[in-house]
Amino acid sequence: MSTSSKHLDAQLAGVPLLAHLSKRQRHRLLDESRVVRHDPGRQLAAEGEMALALHVLLSGRAAVSVNGRELRRLGPGDYFGEISLIDGRPRSATVTASEPTETLAVPHVAFSSLLQSEPECARDLLQVLCARLRDAESRPA
Repeated sequence: MSTSSKHLDAQLAGVPLLAHLSKRQRHRLLDESRVVRHDPGRQLAAEGEMALALHVLLSGRAAVSVNGRELRRLGPGDYFGEISLIDGRPRSATVTASEPTETLAVPHVAFSSLLQSEPECARDLLQVLCARLRDAESRPA
């Protein structure tokens, strides 16, 4: 791994979706995750496809689009793939690297295992997702 474990742990601790996790819980995810490099123009996730991982941007930028229309841009600390990971349905958006980008890919199995074995994580996650949904609903169309 090109990025140190200590640095990765600090980055995960700063991600709102994972900030509530203890250091032990973050390390549990990190032990099963991997850093993936993406070239500009590479699709990191495709709308309509199944999710295999939660991705946290470590560096670079990416664009999120639905039906070919760009909705927002992601940068370091942003994440995607959590919705499909939780509900098991296909991805709701396409994410494409805008520049050289590194993501931390947290496999579905590792994420699900943590939520099943530590119910308080699931409760905290629901609170974060509810806040994100409220924010999305309050934005102008």
